[in-house]
Amino acid sequence: MTGEKVEHFGRSEGLESDIYTVFVDERGEVWIGSLAGLSWFQKGKLRTADSRQGLPSNQVFAIVDDSYGRLWIATYAGIAFIEKNSLADWADGRRDRLNPTIYRPTDDTRIRNASVKFPTAARSDDGRLWFATASGVSELIPPVPGASQEHDFPLLIEDVKVDGVSHERPDRLRIPPGARSLEIAYTAIALTNPESVHFRYRLDGVDQAWVNADARRVAFYNNLKPGTHTFTVAASSGSGPWRNAPALVLEQLPSFYQTTWFLVLVITAAVSIGVFIYRLRVRQAVDRIQAGFEERMEERARIAQELHDSVVQAIAGSTMLVESAAEKVPDSLPIVKGTLLRAADRLDFALAESRAALKGLRDTAQSETDLAKQLAAEAANAADPKISFTMAILGEVQELRPMIRYEVFRIGSEAIANAFRHSGGSSVALEVGYVNGLRVLVRDDGKGIPADILQHGKGAHFGLRGIRERADRIGAKLAVRSRLKEGTEVEITVPEGIAFETAPGTPSFLARCLSRLRRRHV
Repeated sequence: MTGEKVEHFGRSEGLESDIYTVFVDERGEVWIGSLAGLSWFQKGKLRTADSRQGLPSNQVFAIVDDSYGRLWIATYAGIAFIEKNSLADWADGRRDRLNPTIYRPTDDTRIRNASVKFPTAARSDDGRLWFATASGVSELIPPVPGASQEHDFPLLIEDVKVDGVSHERPDRLRIPPGARSLEIAYTAIALTNPESVHFRYRLDGVDQAWVNADARRVAFYNNLKPGTHTFTVAASSGSGPWRNAPALVLEQLPSFYQTTWFLVLVITAAVSIGVFIYRLRVRQAVDRIQAGFEERMEERARIAQELHDSVVQAIAGSTMLVESAAEKVPDSLPIVKGTLLRAADRLDFALAESRAALKGLRDTAQSETDLAKQLAAEAANAADPKISFTMAILGEVQELRPMIRYEVFRIGSEAIANAFRHSGGSSVALEVGYVNGLRVLVRDDGKGIPADILQHGKGAHFGLRGIRERADRIGAKLAVRSRLKEGTEVEITVPEGIAFETAPGTPSFLARCLSRLRRRHV
């Protein structure tokens, strides 16, 4: 009733069950106890808290307050007190749960026989609280805030079980490899109100934040990762501060497959297998290239033999016939004789060129094994006084496989010849590198190659197509870069495993890789 207005509150206003008691405190606030919990008015709204928010039970039979701003309630689970401010904070959403302090009928109370059976409560002038129960009247003296030692309770870890095997109160525990389950039992010795103690715990490296355990006193973990973990448990009684127990250090020992040496072994085995597969593929590629090279050399020898037996012999015989015919022509016929002599000279020249070509076809080994010297000699043969030539060798010269040297020489000599004859530039540069494989670069500063010719070639000329085919045959990478008026670059690179010979006693591929890694970290 407000003034002359009477307001009714029932189920539609939030009172969901029968009311046991109504209490109005000194400030005029109304508190209601019912089967649904504790209800009160705050900011014009009816609020209700029950066991889900931390009350001892849902049934509230009696309500009274003390002079310290605390509300006392009688429930089936016993008598409990709650700070009024904490109730307001929960209603406003500033906290998730209520932490009442609970007193059982035998804890700090004296039971008086009385015939009063209807639940009620009262506070006497001396501050004592009186609760009427079905068996009598209970007297309770509210503790003075700050003077009570209820929060100074011991907190400890009682037991640790690893796969069901108990280890009592260790400060540091080494967990054997392969352990699957871990149980950590902890407790707080609060003789006055043990039900009011709430716990939280955290295991570093596993829990990202505190785990709220409420009244539960066991923590469970499965399959910990190898390493050192620290377990911390904290407890709070009612509205008191959180207290931490001494930390427990857990060292999970790794299984053999989780150790560093096993990981190193696996990595080493994987690298070794990878290197073996790589070397096997390189060996297969080299064998394939070598077989093709030998076939081409045999074909060249066969062609050289056939040319020698047919064309060269025919040219030599024709030369002798023309020279013989010229000798028989009288001097009175100078034109005829001169024509025959000139024809004989041309046949001599053709015979010399044919024999030189045959020598090139038969010379499969090439007496000179230094690729840079071979290319330099080709540059000297094609040199033009108006064009400067420079050469650079990068890295330590290594022995090349014969078929690789031959094909790269052919590609390089073709690029050098084209640079001197067709570039129209003023300089030609040659680089031969032996670092991480074989690399040959021919560069000029001439007029460049048009894009369509660079891509498709020039008519019946097969220079670009020929060097690309040679590069493909030996597994090399060929790059021809050119822009009009900016010169041309021809670069060929051959992988280390294909290009170089591995002589007896030479470090293996894996040994060279490990040596390079060591040099990088020194």
